[in-house]
Amino acid sequence: MNTISDIMFWISTGLLVPVIVLLILLFFRSLLLVGSFFGQYVAIRKTDKLIREQMERLSIENVDELPNSLPEKSNALVVIYMKRIFAEQHNRAQVQRLLANFEIAADKDLAISKTLTKLGPILGLMGTLIPMGPALVGLSTGDIASMAYNMQVAFATTVIGLVAGAVGFLTQQVKQRWYLQDMTNLECMVEVLNEKNSRK
Repeated sequence: MNTISDIMFWISTGLLVPVIVLLILLFFRSLLLVGSFFGQYVAIRKTDKLIREQMERLSIENVDELPNSLPEKSNALVVIYMKRIFAEQHNRAQVQRLLANFEIAADKDLAISKTLTKLGPILGLMGTLIPMGPALVGLSTGDIASMAYNMQVAFATTVIGLVAGAVGFLTQQVKQRWYLQDMTNLECMVEVLNEKNSRK
């Protein structure tokens, strides 16, 4: 039994360095995510008001004016797909494919946020529990310095994991609302286009 316990202890201790490295990588990736999220927010602020105004007055009579009112050099995903759908408006199969592709592209953009949300706390918890074993050993042998060092590692990994998870969670929630609104606008536009084309 002691042999099995020793093997499990060696395995868990050996995982500490990879866990710490992954946590550091996740933390820096969360910082990059904050930067890209701010860029997306600025881009959406520029196009959101325009698109909302156009969608509120959208009808069969003025739907053809929508592409001309969209920003020409916008990198917003919804603007790109609106233009593609207008180009394929007479091909319903292609329009449905474009709507599905928009959902896939949105999910791809959400992937890093979902990863941080789930992986950050998991690695943080692992980084907390792994040093607790050596810390308890240090306590039992009277090695206070070793115990203090391991406890410091445990608390630091917890904080880093929670920060990465919080960044992922917050960005995921906001981006999901953005893409839900975009998907609603695209589906509304497709319905108007289909109705217009069916009357011809």
